[in-house]
Amino acid sequence: MDFFEILKAIILGMVEGLTEFAPVSSTGHMIIVDDMWLKSKDFLTQPVANTFKVVIQLGSILATVVVFRDRFIDILGLNRLFHKERAITVGGGHLNLIHVLIGLIPAGVLGVIFEDYIDENLFSINTVAIGLVLGAILMIIADLFGGRRPVVNTLDAISYKQAFIVGLYQCLSLWPGFSRSGATISGGVLTGLNHRVAADFTFIMAVPIMAGASFISLLKNWQYFTMDEMPFFIAGFISAFVFALISIRFFLKLINKVKLVPFAIYRIIVAAAIYILYL
Repeated sequence: MDFFEILKAIILGMVEGLTEFAPVSSTGHMIIVDDMWLKSKDFLTQPVANTFKVVIQLGSILATVVVFRDRFIDILGLNRLFHKERAITVGGGHLNLIHVLIGLIPAGVLGVIFEDYIDENLFSINTVAIGLVLGAILMIIADLFGGRRPVVNTLDAISYKQAFIVGLYQCLSLWPGFSRSGATISGGVLTGLNHRVAADFTFIMAVPIMAGASFISLLKNWQYFTMDEMPFFIAGFISAFVFALISIRFFLKLINKVKLVPFAIYRIIVAAAIYILYL
């Protein structure tokens, strides 16, 4: 495996890391790089390319765990093990594992029921372009009509009802291109969370559902981890981890200032580019 293939792995990992958790749809961006490199016959076979996508997604997941490590330790009740004190919150509320599970149930159930249908019918350039635009519209609506009720300014003030409503919005992300973070941040804002809290909760919820799906895919594709492909996988994983770490921290500092509309406009531009180039 030569230097240019490793460079391609780094670039692909960068695209994954920068787009997985920002509300711009990593699927839409990966379609473009997919067409440029992963489907090239002289580069990777499709099964190996699919396995590579799972590997770089795990890099993004690890970055999220690093950023929110203290919160995950708290949620899992491992404070004593890591010698950390549990946060004390005003009013007795506290984000816990039940919030996360409640948020995961709707999309988890629908995902299991419709997994085969989604894989067979919705993963096309056309449907992804549609998802990009529809997700952008939802994000604009969230910015226009969110915040009209008392706003939740801390993760520990999220109610079980709000967690469930955000989970319902996450179901929209089953449509490729809609974007999990775009759907759930918008849903969180519309249900009364501020943009930063909605983003924090979105990223925390993403870890178990993405990790579970990724590990299942890895078990199915384990035979493709050969010594010839391993440098490519490792380079992509590290790249995705580093750029996701940068992207998450930058996005969390930015989101309360710029809101969602700029990302919505960017999504529409990407959808237009996909339409012009591939449809």
